[in-house]
Amino acid sequence: MKILIALTYYRPHISGLTIYVERLAAALAARGHRVTVLTSHYLPGLAYREEIEGVTVIRHPVAFRFSKGSIMPGFLSRAWASMRAHDVVSVHLPQAEAGPLALIGRALARKPVVLTYHCDLQLPPGILNRAIDRAVFASNWIAGTFANRIVAYTQDYADNSPLLAQFKNKIKVIYPPVEMPAPDSQAVAALKRKYHADGHTIVGFAARFAEEKGVNYLLQSIPFVREKIPNVKYLFAGEYQNVIGENVWQRLQPLIEQYREYLEFLGPVPNREMGNFFGACDVLTVPSINSTESFGLVQVEAFLSGCPVVASNLPGVREPARVTGMGEIVPTQDARALADAIVKVVNQRPTYTRPRSEIENLFALEQTVRAYESLFADLKASS
Repeated sequence: MKILIALTYYRPHISGLTIYVERLAAALAARGHRVTVLTSHYLPGLAYREEIEGVTVIRHPVAFRFSKGSIMPGFLSRAWASMRAHDVVSVHLPQAEAGPLALIGRALARKPVVLTYHCDLQLPPGILNRAIDRAVFASNWIAGTFANRIVAYTQDYADNSPLLAQFKNKIKVIYPPVEMPAPDSQAVAALKRKYHADGHTIVGFAARFAEEKGVNYLLQSIPFVREKIPNVKYLFAGEYQNVIGENVWQRLQPLIEQYREYLEFLGPVPNREMGNFFGACDVLTVPSINSTESFGLVQVEAFLSGCPVVASNLPGVREPARVTGMGEIVPTQDARALADAIVKVVNQRPTYTRPRSEIENLFALEQTVRAYESLFADLKASS
């Protein structure tokens, strides 16, 4: 099949959404499909067209950015031309162009359109951001109306999303694509030495510094954790400075300075090395605060590395710990509850671990790719 994937950001941008699409696209290409990714040229110096792991990546010029969105004149006409050369269109939400893309795909290009709904959009407070939220919701609603099917990560999230709840007859639940190399004991030991964490209990966090990730509550948990575990280090993997559309790093500087001796910032870590990061952690935290987080791929990646989690009690986010037993679920925006759960998991860690094979059986990349492949093939056959 010839599959066109449309999304706002792609490699080298790092987020759960881009990692999801990168893994899916590469796996489909490896199975013999012709996969094209149409995305934004969001950084100077990136190639406008290149081949990555068998996937053709086309980056459309960006005139300017508006919050997290990219304004790309000519993007929709280019998408239309690309759709006509493909068998199926895969649109990944949220993105501002979702509605027009789905409409063009179904009504003009007459191709099957599959949406993958990664999360609701919920920007930080502010009149302008609320207007953007509403505009994107409207575009997503139009996309849902015209799409043939909508992929959701979990039924839990689909049942609780204001948008997905309106399209229940179109929902297909597919677990996200997960793969993670097993930790290397020597590399894990080297990482601990590098970040002065030898002999410490290590609390991990793996995400960019964005408002919805709840970093401030994780920082606020430090004094409560230290009451029970004085010798603790918090390791942060992921982009923390110059995050597009965010000022979390700057805003949290007073807290960061207050607890600086307990913090280590690794920056973006290559995926091939993330298993070593998780292997170094005694517990991973996912303290997200709203429905912009719908699952947390890092949770399953941590499980595959033998690391349990503490995650927020949010639809979808609570799913990995629920189905595996490898973690605790805590109320959102509650630093004390977060700290108590961290201490509990650390002190009772053996009860939260499961064999890697058990996690692989639940969250197999092969199952995810086959589910998409089957969905695309069925829609192509009936179009």
